[in-house]
Amino acid sequence: MRADPLHRRIYAELEGRILSGELAPGERIPFEHELTARYGCSRMTVSKALSELAGRGLVTRRRRAGSFVAQPKAHAAFLAIPDLRAEVQERGQVYDYVLLERVERDPTDGTEAELACGGRLLELTCLHSADTIPLALEHRLIALAATPQAKTVDFQSVPPGSWLLDYEPWTQAENRIGAVEADVRSARLLKMKPGAACLCVERRTWRDGQGVTRVRQVFPGDRYDLVALFSSAHTKDQPR
Repeated sequence: MRADPLHRRIYAELEGRILSGELAPGERIPFEHELTARYGCSRMTVSKALSELAGRGLVTRRRRAGSFVAQPKAHAAFLAIPDLRAEVQERGQVYDYVLLERVERDPTDGTEAELACGGRLLELTCLHSADTIPLALEHRLIALAATPQAKTVDFQSVPPGSWLLDYEPWTQAENRIGAVEADVRSARLLKMKPGAACLCVERRTWRDGQGVTRVRQVFPGDRYDLVALFSSAHTKDQPR
């Protein structure tokens, strides 16, 4: 089994100490030189782990002062990872799904290489519908190093999101939500006008620090409701 990169191990261990409350809000993270000595690594490796913690909002880095556990925001939103098939069926609608493209390939940039973790990627493009009306256009990358069995799954018949939720556990997730305009291809597949308003949800998941999947889903703005769960502080509990 391939070992996780050292910066991901440092990240995961510090994250665990923060989310468990062992390192409290406002408390200083060990200095970089202390972490390099503890893990026997370069300062660049430690800095990369701290930068990722800062990117998640768990750590605040102060020039010359060090890194500190971030104060919890007034409300931190944790979005559930939806199973679109289950959601459509729960509403009493007929769910349909079409796999448009399936390609196994090497990563093409640094972000993809981090997800791939030394392996190849399975790239999937698919369309979800409810009562024959297009609901979401999905573009997904699955890291085969973390989920080698995905190579043999018939994604013509099972949506990748549903399969991953059923068979591939995750320990961390990140959601990003934004408004976008439908490009020509998206508009054609979603049966809407180019430039129309859409909701874009981008998600990444990890299992014990190793990337599992990255997905981008585009929904017509008038066809999908996104519900968030709120907490008043950091929590170890993952979304449903």
